[in-house]
Amino acid sequence: MTSTTATTVLLDVTVDVPVGTAFRLFTEHFDQVKPREYNLLDVPIVETVLEPRVGGHIYDRAADGTTCRWARVLAFEPPLRLVFTWVISPRWQLETDPERCSEVEVRFLAEGDTRTRVELEHRHLDRHGEGWEGYAAGMASPGAWPLFLSRFEALTKDGSGR
Repeated sequence: MTSTTATTVLLDVTVDVPVGTAFRLFTEHFDQVKPREYNLLDVPIVETVLEPRVGGHIYDRAADGTTCRWARVLAFEPPLRLVFTWVISPRWQLETDPERCSEVEVRFLAEGDTRTRVELEHRHLDRHGEGWEGYAAGMASPGAWPLFLSRFEALTKDGSGR
């Protein structure tokens, strides 16, 4: 499901794994959730790292060793919640002004012992300034957050990291 309000994109997916497993797969295997073709570096990405702590970063490491830190972890609450900044502007450049960054919250909600609903909310998109409306629409498009969640869903089915 995808829902978009004026400044928020909200999506969810339900997976057939316990809540702790869902959280662990999403955070420990984020490299398999984020497509490598989404790259702000000039060379190919070899890995995406999610540092599992408040104040940690999400960053891409390129084949030549350079890195691009494109998010900062604001909340890391296993197995229920992850929140991070989104510091990529509508022009697909890093935003240095924290007041012009949006936030992504991922919630993991147990639906019984073996199912989890994962809700992803990308909010405050208007903080990005000019062009944010099209940016919000792009985030809800099939090649953006829905792709991340479908890759996560596939990860829960193929046994990776279990």
